[in-house]
Amino acid sequence: MAGKAWANDTDKLLDELTQALNHKNTYFKQRVTRIATLTKHFQASKGNDQAKFILGLRIYHEYRSFKYDSAFAYAQRLLKLATTMQSPEKTEVSKLNLAFVQVSSGMFKEAFETLENVDPTPLDSATRVDLYFTKARAYSDLADFNGGAYYLPLYTAKAIAYSDTALQYCRVGSYQALSVRGFRYLKTKDTKASELVYKHILGLPDLPLHQVAINASTAAYVAELLGKPEEELQLLTQASIADIKSATTETLALFKLSDLCYRRGDLAHAYAFINNAREDASFYNARLRQIQIGSIFSVIEGQRVSIIERQRKTLGVYSLATTVLILLVIAFAAVIFRQLRRLQRAEVTISAINEALRHNNERLNQLNEQLHEVNHQLNEANVIKDEYIGHYFVVISEHIDKLEEIKDELSASLANKQYISTQRIVESINGKKERNDLFKGFDAVFLKLFPNFVADFNSLLKAEEKIDSPEDQLLTAELRIFALIRLGIGDSERISKILGYTINTVYTYKARTKKKSIYPSEEFEGRVRAI
Repeated sequence: MAGKAWANDTDKLLDELTQALNHKNTYFKQRVTRIATLTKHFQASKGNDQAKFILGLRIYHEYRSFKYDSAFAYAQRLLKLATTMQSPEKTEVSKLNLAFVQVSSGMFKEAFETLENVDPTPLDSATRVDLYFTKARAYSDLADFNGGAYYLPLYTAKAIAYSDTALQYCRVGSYQALSVRGFRYLKTKDTKASELVYKHILGLPDLPLHQVAINASTAAYVAELLGKPEEELQLLTQASIADIKSATTETLALFKLSDLCYRRGDLAHAYAFINNAREDASFYNARLRQIQIGSIFSVIEGQRVSIIERQRKTLGVYSLATTVLILLVIAFAAVIFRQLRRLQRAEVTISAINEALRHNNERLNQLNEQLHEVNHQLNEANVIKDEYIGHYFVVISEHIDKLEEIKDELSASLANKQYISTQRIVESINGKKERNDLFKGFDAVFLKLFPNFVADFNSLLKAEEKIDSPEDQLLTAELRIFALIRLGIGDSERISKILGYTINTVYTYKARTKKKSIYPSEEFEGRVRAI
């Protein structure tokens, strides 16, 4: 009956832990909100170093078991502030706070250096207890981390010695005295005495959640040493619940609980707990804890993969049996519905023929659309050709008339030996004006064929790079070059001869315009031809 009662209590605690994990984010947010409020007041307390130090200390304590990086940063800020205030007590307290988070994160070398620099002289009794107990804890953690036969007894002896020193400053019967004494009994391997102390501590009224977690976790270790696995499981579960509800991420309980569940064959709980423990260790940035968790996580993950693989194989056997059964059913159905299958095959054949006809019709429609597009392009090309042929017949005819008129004037002038008049006739020939007239004619005909060319061309450019035509011309030099490209004249040398530019000028205009484009340079001319 006693074993059954233990099992029921354990199941209830595990259910409570699962519920706490489901609300983990809520507890996190509560702590983050408290920190945000304190940080706001801390930043606002300018000119009052005493108030700022008190607020900073509260923020540090919020971060101390929650996030190493932030706790470390505030410990340093408090040390700097205490130095500025020239307060020996606050300076040494700040050093002790810095050392505490260094121990928690596994930075033993730095922690010992910081602890060596703490001067206990200005500290009160309670703070001296914290100092020597932190040293004891540092050597204890280092002993656990090292684990070697040579160093383990040395570090353990130092941990015991510092706990003895801490006890000298403890108030008799206080929580500090009980906590240090329980630790000392554990290190001296007096597990029975240690068990009684931790039971007494856990029975204290109004014990804060964080202290519940610390002492329940240590009591679970004592139960493990005494060979009480069920009690160990319950205490670890109780400690894990307290850690989660207090939003503590610098914790050992959940990690140890996952290992215990794994050894008991409870892989589901083990995997859930180790994942949460790994997340907490990563969030807090506890180096030692991450190493410890990593070794257990790989084992649990490997076992979980093995179980999944076995389940997969079992499922394969069931699948094969189901497949055989389905094949038998299909075989019987084939015999019974043979005629129906013939009809179905006929329907499939007809459907295939209809699908082929539909596909061919779609293909014909596509070809018709392509042919229509080709015809449209040919019609457009014919319109352009007819328009430009007609225009340039008129232009060429006008130029022939001008040439004949000039010829007649020159012949008459030379015949009469009127050389000055001949000179005036030659000077009256304005090549630049003739070319501008040619350009205006070209522009007019082009914009008649493509009235939206300028707007469509500008749509290819960045908003701030739009091209406006000058008042005396319809198209700019850049627009005229790309107008020729739209007409199918893509060769830069031909464009330079038509417009009377050097080929380098044409290249420059084209390159400068492409830089203004919202499209890649290699696409630009293709988009101009599509206008």
